[in-house]
Amino acid sequence: MKRSKAYASASDAIKTTDLSSPFDAISAVKNVAFAKFDETVEVHFKLGIDPRHADQQLRGTLVLPHGSGRSLTIAVLAPESYHKEAQDAGADYVGDDDLVEKIQSGWLDFDLLIATPDVMRKLGKLGKVLGSKGLMPNPKSGTVTKDVGSVVREFKSGKIEYRNDKQGLIHVIIGKCSFSIEQLYDNFVAIYQTISKAKPAKSKGTYIQSVAVCSTMGPSMFVEPLESKWKEQ
Repeated sequence: MKRSKAYASASDAIKTTDLSSPFDAISAVKNVAFAKFDETVEVHFKLGIDPRHADQQLRGTLVLPHGSGRSLTIAVLAPESYHKEAQDAGADYVGDDDLVEKIQSGWLDFDLLIATPDVMRKLGKLGKVLGSKGLMPNPKSGTVTKDVGSVVREFKSGKIEYRNDKQGLIHVIIGKCSFSIEQLYDNFVAIYQTISKAKPAKSKGTYIQSVAVCSTMGPSMFVEPLESKWKEQ
């Protein structure tokens, strides 16, 4: 694959064959970020799970200590009695049957869809559209709830969702390059410990096989996957 000169220069600057501590990896990734926009910092986990089995799949949410730095556009599907609560909490779009019709017509200008349990049946016909985009509300991700206001506020303040893909990988964001190293490190530790504690009982062998940190446009740094071997910060 042909890389840009800027990418090659950044890659050369952090080239190493050793596994780094999270703090050192984050520091290096942040220092070599070269894009003209505020790049997102990502963490990628390779897990020793078999995603073909439901009891080895991971999906959940957590609130990052310093937020994600991402501004989510949130839509709420709920009966009218919930609309004011959702709007006051910061939801960008709120509706009921009108929102379903809008989505059915092809509108998907939102990052997250939150729904109350009593309207989920209305989304049945939109399963293929929303499912393929990862937008279908789900109780495991906290997006099917009666406590609409609290959930909207949590996601607006930095709550993120994590889930494994078909290869047993988890990809999450921990902030922006404009964050301090300490803020990114705190967010990294929060997601690392959350995933560690979520280890499926039937997972065999090494659970966290590898961890990599990178920015949107930059090269990756591999992190020592065992917390017990991390250097003191």
